[in-house]
Amino acid sequence: MALQLGNLRVETPVVLAPMAGITNAAYRRLCLEQMGDQGADGLFVCEMITSRGLVEGDAMTMSMLTFDEAETVRSVQLYGTDPAFVGKATEILCNDYGVAHVDLNFGCPVPKVTRKGGGGALPWKRGLLAEILDRAVKAAEPYGVPVTMKTRKGIDDDHLTFLDAGRIAQDSGVAAIALHGRTVQQAYSGVADWDSIAELVQHVDIPVLGNGDIWEAADALRMVEETGVAGVVVGRGCLGRPWLFRDLAAAFAGETVATLPSLGEVAAMMRRHAELLSRHMGEERGCKEFRKHVSWYLKGFRAGGPLRHSLALVDSLATLDTLLAELDPAEPFPAAELGTPRGRQGAPRKHVVLPEGWLDDSDGAGAAIEEDIAAASGG
Repeated sequence: MALQLGNLRVETPVVLAPMAGITNAAYRRLCLEQMGDQGADGLFVCEMITSRGLVEGDAMTMSMLTFDEAETVRSVQLYGTDPAFVGKATEILCNDYGVAHVDLNFGCPVPKVTRKGGGGALPWKRGLLAEILDRAVKAAEPYGVPVTMKTRKGIDDDHLTFLDAGRIAQDSGVAAIALHGRTVQQAYSGVADWDSIAELVQHVDIPVLGNGDIWEAADALRMVEETGVAGVVVGRGCLGRPWLFRDLAAAFAGETVATLPSLGEVAAMMRRHAELLSRHMGEERGCKEFRKHVSWYLKGFRAGGPLRHSLALVDSLATLDTLLAELDPAEPFPAAELGTPRGRQGAPRKHVVLPEGWLDDSDGAGAAIEEDIAAASGG
């Protein structure tokens, strides 16, 4: 089962969702290595960047556009609310960075994004959505680069947008649409609605990718079977578990593999992750970036509080080696953690922060809101 996105063929229909501060070049390389062990591939998307930041040469934005030498297929998610910026940024990615795939974010639920009419709020403005998609597709077309989009069900249960978004995406020449089965109001709480994903599959002719509550490889297969999606997008399920991509590759190849690494094997993965971060960022910054991953890697293991605390303050690879040596390498993987949510969950928002009057007109091109330079999150 391969995923075809325009001229781009992905043999294993699995996409690593862009996550702010997580899916940098080091983490993408780490996940790619897991699939490589199975002789498979996938699509590993860079952290979301803003179109205005790229066009204006913002230093932080440019620093995020770093790729590992092992990444033969470069994929970037782009955020924007201004069609001109999105179109120009798409052209820059294709021409200057050799990107093979551009994904557009219309799913981010973060208030500082939705209050500007961006992310998951934007598809409510069907005219604006159509114009942005049209600009991006036309900018990428001369380079043969497929453009996809990611969205959510809608702003809330009373303002659903995913079916209109699917139709607009198809009419605009978008290669595929990914749907997170939650509303913006839900953020990451509750259970993803896979029925809405199945409904979108029936509604459009372009490939649909499903996102939400894929914690194990078996969940991915079940989503394909229950919804008819052409592929899956994996986000929080791989936090502290990059070997999930090994399981996904095996599952889509028809093998029944569930990786249950010992704590010693997890420690080796942690060391590899920190090593890759240090290679790309320098050791001091790389170790600081690694700290946020410690609790995810050790979730469910018996590692004591003081050791966890020390690992969360690690400042060098040498210190990391010393601390990892204190872990019990024979401790088995905590099977109780399988199939359980990882990362942020939280509660539904009382209300979604939107620009004044945003819901009054769903056909317009949106308000005159200045696009942000800095990226915020994913969807």
